[in-house]
Amino acid sequence: MLLPGVVLVLIFCYGPMAGIVIAFQKFIPAKGIFHSDWVGLKNFDYILHLPDIFQVLLNTVYIALMKIVAGQLVPILIALLLNELRKERFKRGIQTLIYLPHFMSWVILSGILIDVLSPKSGLVNVTLQHLGIDPIFFLGDNRWFPYVLVVSEVWKEFGFNTIVYLAALTSIDPTQYEAAIMDGANRWRQTWHVTLPGMRPIIVLLATLSLGNVLNAGFEQVFNLYSPVVYQSGDIIDTFVYRIGLINAQFGPATAIGLFKSVVSFVFISTAYFLAYRLTNYRIF
Repeated sequence: MLLPGVVLVLIFCYGPMAGIVIAFQKFIPAKGIFHSDWVGLKNFDYILHLPDIFQVLLNTVYIALMKIVAGQLVPILIALLLNELRKERFKRGIQTLIYLPHFMSWVILSGILIDVLSPKSGLVNVTLQHLGIDPIFFLGDNRWFPYVLVVSEVWKEFGFNTIVYLAALTSIDPTQYEAAIMDGANRWRQTWHVTLPGMRPIIVLLATLSLGNVLNAGFEQVFNLYSPVVYQSGDIIDTFVYRIGLINAQFGPATAIGLFKSVVSFVFISTAYFLAYRLTNYRIF
């Protein structure tokens, strides 16, 4: 029963890894991998001397870290608020609404965001004008664009983690709340001394595992929202590789950047799993 899945993984995940050799070649598609000239580390030297490479790395790490932090804090807060609701039907309705964007692609959501954030007719800027505030070009201003990426990413994905944290809340022993009430603890004290400690294992687990995404700032999201105007603050490794490799046909340097990202991500993922094992006894087998 496992054989079809193993075959698919070998073909689509491990087979393409042979293309890593392009990072060390002056790759010409007509010659192929086996006949292109070998250049060693020249592609890596080339990308390190590109004028924008360090800004791209900074943008990637900055945006990814903001997404990781916000993606942890918002679901915890929403889960705590939903946990206080007593009407089950209302609670489930809210869970469904916040979970819905998770199933929508960035192609659809980007179109919605472009309309909503339009500086002339967008709902947000129209509201700002009624409040006496000048319109803001959210998708064309380097000061605002990274935060638009973070907020929209959290809006799309926080519903999933919220459900995970709500599941963690159900595992807390109710007698702990009864003991806290007997000791005179109010709702805030119960949350601080019972609820949050009960959620701590899953919080630590998700936080450590998210470290593996420190260089994944979201290609599909950025690609559908950015423009040359905001390259300075919104260009990330994945979009940079796309432009160099597919638009400019510089396959060797593009593969070198991708290989560099993969190695760094592997280190972070390995560190994350080690921390998850040490802190929460999490194992992948």
